[in-house]
Amino acid sequence: MTSKANAGLLSIWISLVSNIALTILKIVVGLLFASPVLVADGIHNAGDIIATVAALTSSMVSKKPADEEHPYGHGKAEVVASALVAIILAIAALWIGYHAILTLREPPESESLLPLAAAVVSLVWKQALYVYTIRVGRAIKSKSVLATAYDHLADVYASLAAVIGIGLAYIGERLDWSWAAYGDPVAGIVVSLLVLKLAYEMGTDAIDILMERNVSPAKLAQYEKVIAGEPEIKRIDRVRAREHGHYIIVDVRVGIPSHYTIQQGHDIGRALKRCIMDSDPDVVEVLVHMNPWNEGE
Repeated sequence: MTSKANAGLLSIWISLVSNIALTILKIVVGLLFASPVLVADGIHNAGDIIATVAALTSSMVSKKPADEEHPYGHGKAEVVASALVAIILAIAALWIGYHAILTLREPPESESLLPLAAAVVSLVWKQALYVYTIRVGRAIKSKSVLATAYDHLADVYASLAAVIGIGLAYIGERLDWSWAAYGDPVAGIVVSLLVLKLAYEMGTDAIDILMERNVSPAKLAQYEKVIAGEPEIKRIDRVRAREHGHYIIVDVRVGIPSHYTIQQGHDIGRALKRCIMDSDPDVVEVLVHMNPWNEGE
């Protein structure tokens, strides 16, 4: 668990340092060479710094053990950070789109190679960060690391659009393609739509977990199969499970023979809990409630 936590924190720290460097690069070059999409992408990266700090903080909090005030642990801290990242992405998307639309109404600026080079550097850098963090996030099942990865993916979209928009405007200016001069702001509008879609998907996932939505039907079927395999269990009354950040809590109600003693029920419950946890390493807690079952039911 410690090695997984360290891997997650390292990936977020790398993301934070990278976002700071890319924000400075994009905004400075974008302002110097009047590139709207590069400036917009830089502002987006500035929002990423806030999102990454939130992810870093929540990742540290989520690894704290359960206590009296938080008996189910602190796993949802990561989900809160994921929701915050989604909000930041949505705001960035709206800002980028608004700025790009305003730019369309102005005479196009002359493009140069330096903004294009900055966009290419950002694209390659962010793609590498996305691949790295998505692998770490999936391996340790960390919502905060996954949120950081999807934030990088939004930046990949933005940087790709910037490369296409600036490159098209640069080439069009030299080949006298008047329509290509607006490639930069049009790319900004495309970026805003892609980032807004990603923000919606992230936000929906975070809300589902915060509202304690049941896990997937496939997961529930897996738990029911394990329960049905226990010979002492005569009836499955209810199976529920919810994500709590990077782990799952299962709630089970089953029927056992009514003449069994409390000790027998206790032993069956412990065995059932162990079997479910063995079947799914994501499960850290199983709450078992015993109901009486009579012959003929």
